[in-house]
Amino acid sequence: MPTAALDRGRITARVPLAVQQTLEMAANLTGATLNQFVVQTALREAERIIEQERVIRLSTRDTEAFLAALDNPLPPNAALKAALNDYAARRNDKTGTLDWAPRSKRV
Repeated sequence: MPTAALDRGRITARVPLAVQQTLEMAANLTGATLNQFVVQTALREAERIIEQERVIRLSTRDTEAFLAALDNPLPPNAALKAALNDYAARRNDKTGTLDWAPRSKRV
């Protein structure tokens, strides 16, 4: 079996007939097959969403405030000190693991 066939996945979807017809019409208008159109459109949207979630856009004012906070951090408060002490107490330096258990749910 050729390797090209091994590194391909399959995506299927059941959609209402009206949705299928709309997708087919759009595919025909762009000169693509339905499969090509759906994959290209989904990939383009997926890349847009990934980019949107990875990039933080700040105004000039917010950028200046962020950089100023990095240059002049506030001293650790009591909650941060307690968290660091808790982490240090749970850390196992020999194995590099952390003795951790989830907190019980608040009701």
